[in-house]
Amino acid sequence: MATSDGFSAPKRFSSALVVDDHPLFCDALVMTLQAVSPIKTVATAPCLADALHRLASEPAPDLVVLDLNLPDVDGFDGLLRLRKSTRAKVLVVSSMADSRTINAALQAGAAGFVPKHSQRDLFRRALQTLAAGQTFVPEGHMPTAEADASTQDAVARLASLTAQQARILDLICEGKLNKQIAYELSIAETTVKAHITAIMRKLGVHSRTQAVLIAKEASFEEHLRSSG
Repeated sequence: MATSDGFSAPKRFSSALVVDDHPLFCDALVMTLQAVSPIKTVATAPCLADALHRLASEPAPDLVVLDLNLPDVDGFDGLLRLRKSTRAKVLVVSSMADSRTINAALQAGAAGFVPKHSQRDLFRRALQTLAAGQTFVPEGHMPTAEADASTQDAVARLASLTAQQARILDLICEGKLNKQIAYELSIAETTVKAHITAIMRKLGVHSRTQAVLIAKEASFEEHLRSSG
């Protein structure tokens, strides 16, 4: 099925979920996806929590288009948690498009990366590349360098966590006690303790403080500070 832009995308990209908290840009993304591919069904979510709810309660989309900078997300946590919640390919669309951010996003499981204000043709090529089972990055992107080592290592460790463990680590970073975490997630405090033990083992740390430091290394604030 050819589109107005002359591109015929694989039929398996027929539905998408756009996760972005800016309504106008979200609408623009929806129109772009429908213009450059056969995608007809596009759901939207203004935050990670809404996106995760949709993924758990609605038919799975073929593609998730994700803005990294969401109101309920710190750094690459949203991408990591999405990858645990869906088998759909995740295309990151972000205004933060330096090589270090792109490298970390790919390390966290993104199938591709498109700078937020790219032309429509770049989105078309990105979908074509993803549909072919390849990773899409913008022209001029440099592969991972040694300067990225600490962020890459932190993201890789965090990627090993389950969705529940990632949520618990978020709450630990917020300073929540075990009993508060248990109440918020409606689980037993002993279960929380077991998850925390598993989290520290996967992250290769021996304390909650060290776990928080790993999480902060993958945050945008720390990421940008180290790149400056």
